[in-house]
Amino acid sequence: MGFSDWIYFIIAFPIVLSLHEASHALAAYYLGDPTAKAYGRLTLNPLKHIDLFGFLMLVIVHFGWGKPVPVNPKNFKNEVRDSALTALAGPVSNFVLALLTAILLKYLGPYLPKIIATQIWWIFDLSLVWGIFNLLPVPPLDGGKIIGFLVPKKYAGRYMVFQETGAKYFLLFMAFDIFILNGIFGFSIVQYVIMGAYEFAKNLLLFGV
Repeated sequence: MGFSDWIYFIIAFPIVLSLHEASHALAAYYLGDPTAKAYGRLTLNPLKHIDLFGFLMLVIVHFGWGKPVPVNPKNFKNEVRDSALTALAGPVSNFVLALLTAILLKYLGPYLPKIIATQIWWIFDLSLVWGIFNLLPVPPLDGGKIIGFLVPKKYAGRYMVFQETGAKYFLLFMAFDIFILNGIFGFSIVQYVIMGAYEFAKNLLLFGV
């Protein structure tokens, strides 16, 4: 990316990440768990949500993360269901932001200064990508927690163990995908999946609103 692209990215990323993480915190609080609020995570202040190492990884290898929102499922009335809803809140917030920016781009884009329209495009793109990536059905991503709601009760215990241990396997896979598949062969499974979903969602939002 050029210098101007980095500026657009540095502005867009805190907006997208803060909304995502604050939505987790808000959903958890609404469903009965005040843990995130007690830790100061029920806020749009990006300083509360950005993980410096995760941000640097995103810049360097295009795979990063924010600070996980602390949640205590024991405070929920329905632990499995409410955990899934709390996880779902993050990606949903990204898609809502993408929808709002798509409306701005479609109806006001031609009349906005180029620098403003470009910044909105960056927020739109990053919102979609961040939401789609977090819906991948593997722990520790939100999709892994959402899938937990669909797992039959007789397998729930095993899946909970997998959620706790699966993160290391996901990180190993991401390292393989980034440094081996993409670095040597120029192909990324994760990028292929995400960009395919991104193109579908982009066309749906931009031409459907």
